[in-house]
Amino acid sequence: MVNHSVRRRIAAAVTGLFAATLTAAVAGAQPSAPDLLTPPAPVPALDVERYLGTWYQLAAVPQYFNLVCARDTQATYALDPRGDISVRNRCTTWSGAPNEISGTARVNDPVTNAQLHVSFPGVPTQESLDGPTNYIVTALGPDYSWALVTDPTRLSGFVLSRTPALGAEQWAGVGAAIDAVGQSRCVYLTSPTTGGLSDIAPLCTR
Repeated sequence: MVNHSVRRRIAAAVTGLFAATLTAAVAGAQPSAPDLLTPPAPVPALDVERYLGTWYQLAAVPQYFNLVCARDTQATYALDPRGDISVRNRCTTWSGAPNEISGTARVNDPVTNAQLHVSFPGVPTQESLDGPTNYIVTALGPDYSWALVTDPTRLSGFVLSRTPALGAEQWAGVGAAIDAVGQSRCVYLTSPTTGGLSDIAPLCTR
């Protein structure tokens, strides 16, 4: 049986997606709107060494594979012997149990290093080490304190932070980055994190 909190989260996601559709329709009439038919641009240059380590997920566009996560969603990146990037995602589920999955990220764009293919064994469409780009770092905060990640279709999105919480100025930068990439802040739901936000709410309501 689905947890009531999960139901509320899914309902909020649907509401956010509807709002995003309306936003995109309005934005499409404006000359300054991003071209949504073109994949979002990556950051000009990603220093992979600086990007390695642990990131806290503070907000995300809900995906089927992370609905099991209730709080404290994290991703840890490290170089593997092949020169690829090992990926370890973990979170706490609605029952309070730990949940973890490991995969591999491979750089598809040697010019910027900011476009990658992430694969996870056993996950449909993501089993192969080689594949199309599905992870684009579109914005970075000063000193790599936060990052915004999406994909060529803009159907996913993750606000990552080196710390469990961001300040008002940093959140303003995140919001501007989401706008610039052509997404709606309402599609992003905050991710409860120990030491940070405790609720699940559309980012546009903050």
